[in-house]
Amino acid sequence: MNRIEEKFKTLKEKNKKAFIAYICAGDPSLEQSEKLVYALEEAGSDIIELGIPFSDPLADGPVIQAASIRSLNGGFKIRKFFDLVKKIRQNSNVALAAMVYYSTIFGFGKEEFVKLCEESGIDGLIIPDLPYEEYDEIEEVISKTNLCLIPLIAITSRQRIPMLVKKAKGFIYCVSSLGVTGERKSFDKKVDEFIAEVKKNTDIPACVGFGISKKEDVERFNKTADGVIVGSAIVKNIFESNCDENKLKDFVSSLLS
Repeated sequence: MNRIEEKFKTLKEKNKKAFIAYICAGDPSLEQSEKLVYALEEAGSDIIELGIPFSDPLADGPVIQAASIRSLNGGFKIRKFFDLVKKIRQNSNVALAAMVYYSTIFGFGKEEFVKLCEESGIDGLIIPDLPYEEYDEIEEVISKTNLCLIPLIAITSRQRIPMLVKKAKGFIYCVSSLGVTGERKSFDKKVDEFIAEVKKNTDIPACVGFGISKKEDVERFNKTADGVIVGSAIVKNIFESNCDENKLKDFVSSLLS
């Protein structure tokens, strides 16, 4: 059992739902990313998703795309990411998941990438461009570690849900709507049925992401899911506040109050 699994076990015992926060590593700098992780944890985040910037992030909307570009332009390197995680682990035991495109893993070398994830203190991997049919590309390596491979399941995958949850570990990332990440004015009418279907097929926690940006969204999905994932709204807050940690903490606290 790793930190992600331990966190969900604790939350279940307390009858609470998970709050998962996303930031793009290296935006605005790796040094500041470390401080942002501590701020998010202090504000009440249960799990923190560290995005590894990528030049062509197909699953991400304009807010996170812009953050990736800023990070890459600032000199982001994969090995620096693992140095960041090691620094965080000196001061925090918060559960950490890396959101990374498989192209990045493949280019770096999957064995080395997974090894450094485990050594530095990453608890889970979210790989948005790796379809289930190609899980063997990475599963053989991950199965030798304590890392969680966290699948993204789209709302259009109803018939495939029983298959998609089979190899999941940590939690299921339920994608609330079609399209890329970013704030939404409304959600698909079938999203609650979709979450229920996922939960019917697995005991692994089902969390919802894509478009969750305000307190009402968090409250809405906490009624049906085991937790929520907030990304673009947090990245936007960091950028617009010029990386003000207190404003970030206030924003996250407002979502949870």
